[in-house]
Amino acid sequence: MGRTIVVANQKGGVGKTTTTINLSAALAELGKKVLVIDMDPQGNTTSGLGVDKENIEKTVYEILLGELSAEECLMKDVLENLSLLPSNINLSGAEIELIGIEEKEFLLKKALKNLKDSYEFILIDCPPSLNMLTINSMCAGDTVLVPIQCEYYALEGLSQLIHTIDLVKERLNPEIEIEGVVFTMYDARTNLSLQVVENVKENLNQKIYKSIIPRNVRLAEAPSYGMPVTKYDTKSTGAEAYRMLAEEVIHRGEEEWQ
Repeated sequence: MGRTIVVANQKGGVGKTTTTINLSAALAELGKKVLVIDMDPQGNTTSGLGVDKENIEKTVYEILLGELSAEECLMKDVLENLSLLPSNINLSGAEIELIGIEEKEFLLKKALKNLKDSYEFILIDCPPSLNMLTINSMCAGDTVLVPIQCEYYALEGLSQLIHTIDLVKERLNPEIEIEGVVFTMYDARTNLSLQVVENVKENLNQKIYKSIIPRNVRLAEAPSYGMPVTKYDTKSTGAEAYRMLAEEVIHRGEEEWQ
């Protein structure tokens, strides 16, 4: 059975979508069967993988409302070894429409039941808030990967996220754990980036990935071409960083792999 990794941080602009797209593409490139689920109504993961989010009718929204099954909405082989459950702005209405529905926190988990065994990795991109969509993702997930931007306020809000994960673990999904923290938008030219990394390491009792994602022009450009950076500029520092992160994620917990 595959691992379901929820990419979450309620702060916007920390690299959640970039990480979801490029980590999943790097895992697929390494021959892993990957499913990406776009749980953000902005649909940036969907468009970043080359899918026209404006013109799709079978999305995560229809799955959560029970109108379609996950299998019916699945876009297979968006890239080699990588499939997608897409999303668009319709998903923003889900929160209100699900009021009063029993066990609404488990809708995604139930929907994925038949798909889980077909993939080695399932990555879920969450919206930048701790709402019902994020909770649904955490109830369906095994671990939470937290991207943190190398900036002054990096730790702000992180305790809130960890508190939410702890609550989900206590009340809804006893299996969920923190996968680890990955630093994004690292600028080697500034002392600040270095200080942020050190500060988080000192203050956070969590696994921190060795792979650090740099600020990289190619990484920023790739989504506008509907490609992960591994395809857009395969030799860029951004592509290499996500390949290293993919290797770390695959070998998580193996003491001998360092």
